[in-house]
Amino acid sequence: MPIIHVHVIEGRSDEQLSELMETLTVAAAESLDVKIEQVRVLIQEVPNKHWGVGGKPKRS
Repeated sequence: MPIIHVHVIEGRSDEQLSELMETLTVAAAESLDVKIEQVRVLIQEVPNKHWGVGGKPKRS
């Protein structure tokens, strides 16, 4: 069972996150030759202040 764990900066809509889950699920199922029901996608949203870019927190 493939498990895909994705970290994203918070602030995306539920629709965007759902689309990401679907796209990743289909890609994994096709490339690994498994059923889509076997794919798990976990999305963890990270606050901007906890996401570092160039050694500094990313802020909106």
